[in-house]
Amino acid sequence: MDTRLSTSPAIPTAAGLPGDPATATARTAFPILLMLSTCHLLNDMIQSLLPAIYPLLKTSFALDFGQIGLITLTFQVTASLLQPLVGIVTDRRPMPYSLVIGMGCTLIGLLLLSQATTFPMLLLAAALVGSGSSVFHPESSRVARMASGGQHGLAQSLFQVGGNVGSAIGPLLAAFIVMPRGQGSIAWFAIAALAAMVLLSRIGSWYRQQVPAHRAARATSTKAALPRRTVLVAMTILGALIFSKYFYLASLSSYYTFYLMHRFSLSAESAQLHLFVFLGSVAAGTLIGGPVGDRIGRRYVIWFSILGVLPFTLLLPHANLFWTTALTVVIGLVLASAFAAILVYAQELVPGRTGVIAGLFFGFAFGMGGIGAAVLGQLADRIGIEAVYGLCAWLPAIGLLAWFLPSMEPARRIGATR
Repeated sequence: MDTRLSTSPAIPTAAGLPGDPATATARTAFPILLMLSTCHLLNDMIQSLLPAIYPLLKTSFALDFGQIGLITLTFQVTASLLQPLVGIVTDRRPMPYSLVIGMGCTLIGLLLLSQATTFPMLLLAAALVGSGSSVFHPESSRVARMASGGQHGLAQSLFQVGGNVGSAIGPLLAAFIVMPRGQGSIAWFAIAALAAMVLLSRIGSWYRQQVPAHRAARATSTKAALPRRTVLVAMTILGALIFSKYFYLASLSSYYTFYLMHRFSLSAESAQLHLFVFLGSVAAGTLIGGPVGDRIGRRYVIWFSILGVLPFTLLLPHANLFWTTALTVVIGLVLASAFAAILVYAQELVPGRTGVIAGLFFGFAFGMGGIGAAVLGQLADRIGIEAVYGLCAWLPAIGLLAWFLPSMEPARRIGATR
């Protein structure tokens, strides 16, 4: 049987059959998921360049910390707050090639950043990169769900692990390429944006052929399986869990190297190696959490991931260097497994609103990470970095709220192919 698409031979349908909407979700489309993950890697690698080159920009433009904060705020506002709006629009009217347009915004932002000569130009470049991200995340999450073949957690994990890897390697590339060669070398990363646009155009062709099946599935799944009040309470709890997770992750991703240098007198290079070990465990945890949730239920993964990490976070401020490294690996593995489960659980709570839910949760997660880094930095200036880790250790206790999440297992079985 010829399993090729008639208009795009290289792109398989989710079922491996030629564009049949009735079977479009019968099989997981791993080629699409792998391309999405690769694009997520490239997108988040580009995003992570901006904060990585702050020292260079500060020197070149004689910026103060307040201006650095404005650049971060501009990026965070466009990358976080626009995501739910994008989700609302594309839930109503799917736009298969919006991903290419979003990456085009990122490309223009990169080129402008490489040639900027004034502070307002830097702000505009940050806004363009953030806008590209605001389109990419909700729409890519929708495509991942379309390509999941019912394995929604696995699909989200494969998609998100690319972003984790990109966020980890971006600062390394900035250190080895941009910092030695100067601002103009940022333009070299336009190659990554162009490569992502090529892949996203292929994904867009596949997405366009799935739109009829997507609309039919949405028409039969827009009614929530639970009462409105229950859904609102559950969404509030999920928001509190996201707050807990990303505030704590901000303490590690932003200040872990400073903590190691202060507490154990490590060099900056050695501390960076420990940070990369932690980021690697986060990537592994992201990959594990989704498929485990598909098998045992997302509520159990959420419960274990947020609350289960509490003993390790409480031990961390009292551990020696060896056990600090070991504990952060466990913390990264366990805590990172939650997001795919939370996102898919929320999408099942509000069926038919895949884009807006993805936009809300990605945007909220980014926002909490940014706010957490700013708040914890101010707190560290006042009470010290070690005291901050002692306080943050209690954040996973918010995971107790997961007890009140309603069981979605019947709904999950019914909607497994939606």
